[in-house]
Amino acid sequence: MVFLIVWLMVSGWENAWWWATGVYVLSALTDWLDGYLARKWEQITDFGKFIDALADKVMTSGLFVAMLYLGVLPGWGLFPVLLILSREFMVTGLRLVAAGKGVVMPAEKLGKWKTALQMLSIGLYLGGKAFSDLNAGLSDLAMDCADLTFGVSAFLTMFSGVSYFWKNRELFRG
Repeated sequence: MVFLIVWLMVSGWENAWWWATGVYVLSALTDWLDGYLARKWEQITDFGKFIDALADKVMTSGLFVAMLYLGVLPGWGLFPVLLILSREFMVTGLRLVAAGKGVVMPAEKLGKWKTALQMLSIGLYLGGKAFSDLNAGLSDLAMDCADLTFGVSAFLTMFSGVSYFWKNRELFRG
């Protein structure tokens, strides 16, 4: 869905930001529902753990890069985006090292909070852009909340990345 959302963002259509926001919310809800149903019906697999985390990374990273390119993110957003991208590549690499040693690394609570805040900030940025022509006050409020959640998510991104490496440092010994 990330490609459709980005295409809508750059299309220039009159209601494109509304459509992008709707598709994004639908994607986020179906991602949550998939995880909920997998847990409820006890259908959790190692492949599912890996691909769900990877899909979240593709979605958040892709949309952060697109919003940075389009000037939706604030000027200071470059460094958090680079931090987020670096952390995601490094933790994915750590998971690959772990898998090579027969260890499956599921997402930790801190990583889930990080992803939730990243997704919330993306939704707020998209919604803020969608409301920009309709209600400037609401748009500004959404953008301010997006900036706050984006900043907090960047901090959690860094902290959770350090935590992953610290907790799994034994994978690099020997």
